[in-house]
Amino acid sequence: MAVTDQAAASSARLDATKMRKIASASVIGTTVEWYDLFLFGTASALVFNEVFFPDVPPAVGTILAFLTFASAYLARIIGAIAFGHFGDRIGRKSMLLISLITMGVATLGIGLIPDANTIGLAAPFLLLGLRVVQGLALGGEWGGAVLMTVEHAPAHRRGWYGSLVQVGVPAGTLIANLVFLIVTSAVDREALLTWGWRVPFIASIVLVAVGIYIRLNIEETPSFQQVREQGAKAKLPFAYLMKKYWKQVILGGVATLSTGSTFTLLVASGVSYGTSEQGHSDSVMLWAVLIACIIALVGIPFFGRLSDRIGRKKIIAAGIAGEVLLAFPFFWLIDTGTIWGVFLAYSLMMLAFSANYGPIATFLAELFGSKIRYSGLSVAYMLSGLLGSAITPAITVWLLTLTGQSSSIAWYVGLAALVSLVALWLLAENRLVSIDTVDSRQVDPGADVAPAESGVDDRGRATTEHGGSVTVQA
Repeated sequence: MAVTDQAAASSARLDATKMRKIASASVIGTTVEWYDLFLFGTASALVFNEVFFPDVPPAVGTILAFLTFASAYLARIIGAIAFGHFGDRIGRKSMLLISLITMGVATLGIGLIPDANTIGLAAPFLLLGLRVVQGLALGGEWGGAVLMTVEHAPAHRRGWYGSLVQVGVPAGTLIANLVFLIVTSAVDREALLTWGWRVPFIASIVLVAVGIYIRLNIEETPSFQQVREQGAKAKLPFAYLMKKYWKQVILGGVATLSTGSTFTLLVASGVSYGTSEQGHSDSVMLWAVLIACIIALVGIPFFGRLSDRIGRKKIIAAGIAGEVLLAFPFFWLIDTGTIWGVFLAYSLMMLAFSANYGPIATFLAELFGSKIRYSGLSVAYMLSGLLGSAITPAITVWLLTLTGQSSSIAWYVGLAALVSLVALWLLAENRLVSIDTVDSRQVDPGADVAPAESGVDDRGRATTEHGGSVTVQA
């Protein structure tokens, strides 16, 4: 890559006001998308088994509701490939707008579906179809939002800005559960099953409108502009990705697996377990999720910023280790039957999750060259969702039904985290590599060493950046 090209790309990152605007747009957009997605998870745990699967035993109905929940994850892979193709060919911004609109329409549609008592088998099939559309939208949303911040960010703050996008997960979950908490507190069970559960889905259209308005006013990333100017676009990004980066895709997906299994445990499986097995009220479990999400709102950017100083892999590995160590205590605390036990279990596990999840978006983005980064980042992350988030709710209900012991779920969560730890170890730390490198990234684990990154400062002077330090040349 020419030094002049690097300088031009680096100069586009110097405006702090622009970075705040871009980061805000990404956070709000991902918050809306995750609100819509996890709204479905909460509803699956609390009401969908009765609304859409009323003629089967409660445990079977819950499994069917969670399998419908899981259907989006296969669609996310397809969405990641499709949106990644056009994101690497056309640009990041346009794909972000399309994905947000698609998600909004699907979520509104879910809120308007008649229940099974009204239209019979058509109801769960409509639910499944709209859930798949949600998955397609999220498959393109997350990767584009991450790249909007990471590819604009200064090299020594990529972890911080990338983690801000990750805040959309707890923020969206927080809003989704807060809305559900208000609804469940305001209406009785019969009203909740009849019309109350629809309110959070229909209300999402307001958040979508805000997200679209903000995203209309952001610019394309310097990295993609450079790819476009150099004529370096891949003709078929996914084919090129799987030819040159297949190891990064697979290992990246497996390394991220535990974020999905752990978070889904907290927002779906844990809620279902606490209400059905330990007799906690819906409100207690929703409050536990809310408190945990508040912790994540602080923890995720903290660990993202820390990863800029000491490395992504160290922080992520510490988070995964925490998930392993807390797998059994999480259920022991819930099994005490006390409210404080539930709150403590959720708070500790969410802290470990935050360390794992905060730096992972930037870490994955740095595995791929800018030529196919949208595709690579999106497919790797959505693969992790398919391996972790998608199957966790159904497996945990099945394990609990089979064994009657919460320890079976703890074993599952702990083993998933150990598998992620092994895959993480096999990947390289690329935080010091220029984000504007068009092609070629390491796969094998190695030292945190990379070429210096050249650019210009706000006075037009040449600079050479080594991680967090910048040398200015007179």
